[in-house]
Amino acid sequence: MKITKTRFIALLIALMLSLLSACSNNNNNNSGDTTPSYAADLMVDISPNQINARPADDAFIGSMSEFFVELFKKGVTDGQNSLISPLSVMLALAMTANGADGETLIQMERLLGGDIPIEALNEYLYRYVQNIPNTEKSKLNIANSIWFRDDGESLQVQPEFLQRNADYFGAAAFSAAFDSQTVRDINSWVKTNTDGMIDQILDEINDELLFLINAVMFDAEWQNVYYAQDIREGEFTNFAGEVEKADFMHSRESRFLDDGLAVGFVKPYAGGKYSFAALLPNAGISLAEYIESLTGERFLNTLNNAQQAIVQASMPKFEYEYEIDMVEALIALGIPDAFDAWNADFSRMATTTLGNGNIYISKVLHKTYISVDELGTRAGAVTMVATSPGSAPNPEEPIVVRLDRPFVYAIIDNATNLPVFIGTLMTTSR
Repeated sequence: MKITKTRFIALLIALMLSLLSACSNNNNNNSGDTTPSYAADLMVDISPNQINARPADDAFIGSMSEFFVELFKKGVTDGQNSLISPLSVMLALAMTANGADGETLIQMERLLGGDIPIEALNEYLYRYVQNIPNTEKSKLNIANSIWFRDDGESLQVQPEFLQRNADYFGAAAFSAAFDSQTVRDINSWVKTNTDGMIDQILDEINDELLFLINAVMFDAEWQNVYYAQDIREGEFTNFAGEVEKADFMHSRESRFLDDGLAVGFVKPYAGGKYSFAALLPNAGISLAEYIESLTGERFLNTLNNAQQAIVQASMPKFEYEYEIDMVEALIALGIPDAFDAWNADFSRMATTTLGNGNIYISKVLHKTYISVDELGTRAGAVTMVATSPGSAPNPEEPIVVRLDRPFVYAIIDNATNLPVFIGTLMTTSR
């Protein structure tokens, strides 16, 4: 991966859902800036309708937080730095759910929205994405696209599916040969919509019929950047108990986190629309144990109950990439039918005469990148806090939080406290 701007410290996400027809009994806000040269634009005759938009309320925020945290718990890889964008996964799966029917739709609705049906979830997500802050110093760009195999009459796309994705997700839709040129076109779309930070998501196309792709790009400066005197070498004890040398960034923050099992701090980005939140498990509690204890409600309560206090915070610079196929995680979370070649029902998306005539999800590829340094943009981690669980801080004395061992971090939308990105730092070595 090439970083085209040395100062551009951004968190990049690309999520790809790959849907295939079953060939045997084996189960094997912004639509983008460019139109592929060798693909037909399926949205050329489709104009978005005027729709109802639901503002984020307690029901929406609560259900989103529960899904976001549970997805994070399933997406963590032991012994690795992990990072997911639950917002990216939510948007890609919501687009997909609009093509589902029967038990497949019931399972996807239950996972994504709890008691919120897909029609209402569309309205919530539309409003949330439209209102999500995107400023010069705190950029958050979202793009969606859908790619169908142009294979004569064997694949018929449902017009209603395209209309819903145009209405609620601003998705681009293309019909293409699914050859080497299509691989280049898809990778070019990804590169454009992540500002060059993720330049490839596909190596080749095999028998896939359809790709749904969501890209999220976040780039923000700290509200208070670090200077040379704020950076000193220190020691980070990694997941294996080994001591690593790392550059630690030191600052004073004003919001202290303590949920009884972990302590941390909140560090705002420029503009006040997003913040970096870090949680360090208390001594004697492993990171795995702490993650297992997390719930969406607990996460929100911790942020909502942040205490005003002087926090002497320090965290290491870090940068890493992460990639995971989330099929097993999503099956475990309750949507097995979507991945079953015989039981999946995506008849409201498209129909095919290939294989057994059914369409199912074969993979959910999630790729992320993060870099945290003295100028900004995201990064996780927080240094440990030296206070007893539940004790009220003395505003006269700084609380020390030094992120010098594995911790959880998130980039949150301040309006809702929902995590746009959430990850773990297990090691400072790349």
